[in-house]
Amino acid sequence: MRRRVLTAALFSIVAAAAIGYGPARAADCGDSAAGFNEWLTSFKQVALGNGISQQVVDASLNGVAFDPSVAAHDRGQNFGSNFAEFSARHVTPARIKKGKMMMLAYAEPLERIEQRYGVPGPVVVAIWGLETDFGVNTGKFQTLRSLATLAYDCRRADEFRGELLDALRIIDRGDLSPQEMHGAWAGELGQTQFMPSSWMKYAVDFNGNGHRDLLHNVPDVLASTANYLASYGWKKGQDYQPGSPNFAVLQQWNKSEVYTKTVAYFANQLAHAP
Repeated sequence: MRRRVLTAALFSIVAAAAIGYGPARAADCGDSAAGFNEWLTSFKQVALGNGISQQVVDASLNGVAFDPSVAAHDRGQNFGSNFAEFSARHVTPARIKKGKMMMLAYAEPLERIEQRYGVPGPVVVAIWGLETDFGVNTGKFQTLRSLATLAYDCRRADEFRGELLDALRIIDRGDLSPQEMHGAWAGELGQTQFMPSSWMKYAVDFNGNGHRDLLHNVPDVLASTANYLASYGWKKGQDYQPGSPNFAVLQQWNKSEVYTKTVAYFANQLAHAP
């Protein structure tokens, strides 16, 4: 549901230069499978040049194919909705009840998370519920195939090349295997749908088992989500309704005002519902 991908063209150009390639040109991007294999071969060299091991490059990218359904999703995004419709559809009595159960089930880590990051449990759990129904629907797209497709597609090639490199870095440091990387069509991973770049910046090993696991480990999921918000300036103990500084922080999670209002509404329901 969430789309936290970079949209500023200037930033994309600077970032692209920093990791070893220039802005995508017609010669090295396309909108179909034609030319994809040649591009992927060249991208493997870019990955190696950015410090990704040969083993990870081969295990992750060998056999990856262009997915036209992913390119179609990217062109067909529609964020049209209003708050009343969206919140009624996603913040149902059943989901509120389930959210309250999750807050009870994870009360101890949520308390420690709030102490460390300042973000209250209802906010983190609301995001968790809206993103994947508390980990039930994390997505079934092959992440590396999706990212490679979008990295080749001319529409947003530069930003997705950075995301693909970060996906390889996640594998290279041992957080996930290539086979575990399944998620939403645009490359979002885990129970609160982190883009690979956000995973690299904000994922934390909250339970201390040596891995940042946002697919299976709920304390890691919740703490990483709180860490993301804290990194954008979340103010502990303050309001998060529209117009507040913390609401602006929530908009760093998702730019859609409708979505952000729904997070705030859902969190309020979790905080005050019996």
